[in-house]
Amino acid sequence: MAHDELPIPIFSSLEPVYGQGSLSDEARLRFHHLKSKFLHLFGHQPHLFARSPGRVNLIGEHIDYEGYSVLPMAIRQDTIVAIRKHDAGESPKVLRIANVNDKYTMCTYPADPHQDIDLKNHKWGHYFLCGYKGYHEFAKSKGVDIGEPVGLDVVVDGTVPTGSGLSSSAAFVCSSTIAIMAAFDMNFPKKEIAQLTCECERHIGTQSGGMDQAISVMAKSGFAELIDFNPVRASDVQLPAGGTFVIAHSLAESQKAVTAATNYNNRVVECRLASIILGIKLGMKPKEAVSKVKTLSDVEGLCVSFASSRDSSDPVLAIKEFLKEEPYTAEDIEEITEESLTSIFAKSATSLDVLRAATGFKLFQRATHVYSEAKRVHAFRDTVESKLSDDEKLKKLGDLMNESHHSCSVLYECSCPELEELVKICRDNGALGARLTGAGWGGCAVALVKEGIVPQFILNLKEAFYQSRIEKGVIGKNDLGLYVFASKPSSGAAIFKF
Repeated sequence: MAHDELPIPIFSSLEPVYGQGSLSDEARLRFHHLKSKFLHLFGHQPHLFARSPGRVNLIGEHIDYEGYSVLPMAIRQDTIVAIRKHDAGESPKVLRIANVNDKYTMCTYPADPHQDIDLKNHKWGHYFLCGYKGYHEFAKSKGVDIGEPVGLDVVVDGTVPTGSGLSSSAAFVCSSTIAIMAAFDMNFPKKEIAQLTCECERHIGTQSGGMDQAISVMAKSGFAELIDFNPVRASDVQLPAGGTFVIAHSLAESQKAVTAATNYNNRVVECRLASIILGIKLGMKPKEAVSKVKTLSDVEGLCVSFASSRDSSDPVLAIKEFLKEEPYTAEDIEEITEESLTSIFAKSATSLDVLRAATGFKLFQRATHVYSEAKRVHAFRDTVESKLSDDEKLKKLGDLMNESHHSCSVLYECSCPELEELVKICRDNGALGARLTGAGWGGCAVALVKEGIVPQFILNLKEAFYQSRIEKGVIGKNDLGLYVFASKPSSGAAIFKF
């Protein structure tokens, strides 16, 4: 049976996930601490635990929501959720969500899967609520009778740095959903859970593409994954020997849910508009394009057949021919689509927020990034599977990462001054390639580094990038390990019953 058809694994010890040695000792302490916090708060032991890792995307940025494959790996940092399901008669019927970290105060919600999430009043516990609502919708669609709502007690412990672009929110939503599912004695195939958790996170107002949830649920130790969408599938990618990925935080926090209207969701809207206009320019009727075309992958076929008339297979030729480089105004676009932008996006409140905040739309640049980045993902996988020596492979992968960063920075404009500085320092200190990773606008860079120089490389980053920030008190010097670390691909979601 394919790896993604299997259910979430259930373990009775930590070793299968955390291995032997220091990582396993560290995990044992975390679980012990989590249990005692649970007992202290709720007067009971948890019934079980679920964990989901964060991820670093190696290549393929901002293209998952356009329907294109991406290439992430799971990291060792994860979110663990301890849960206890109340008995049927037990009251009050509430969800109590606490955190090991005292800066997150306990959130309490009614045990009602139909409640709305108050998006104007952003609380950390909303991510758990996403999982709770999503699981109940999913179970209902499967014809599973969950019975009357019951209360849940929950304590969360996350080591994925927040606002880092390493998917702390997806790790939280996935571990919550899996914990809830396991508390109700259910388990489903990984690929169904990956799809479900992606839909869950939309309850919080981010138009997420599904990469983060898919890798968190489906990752396999020792492998990166090529993730395809519609339907979600994962194929193992064995990285060449001799290279390691170093992940370094720019210390600019990327607040995806907070800045969505001007940053993340704005790009989703620009890509949709670019694809509709390309569809019309390549022969579709305006009405048909508006109703059928959702992503750039929907019109790629038309772009490629246009390119083939010029002896090429590159969809970017159609962009160069039919989209202008200057920003489009709303009026420019409405003239082509013969429909107002507010009616095109009438069904999406988050997109209407974008339209209210937008001053112009850079369709040429966004579409060029998406098509060229989609090609780089396959070039990355083809390089790994090629007959080149490991050293040649690493060099080529580094080049692809550098090209990807340039495209994210210049065409997609999702970088920031701190990321630009950090990426340059990585390259100046021997990285074969370095790029922003995750949504951007802050968060982390990922650098491909020869294994032998990793300790020195991290020291150099500390000197050149972090030291001045430690002196200014932006971070404590003992916390440096949270902000810069090496990682090999680690394993995906799991359930623990001890």
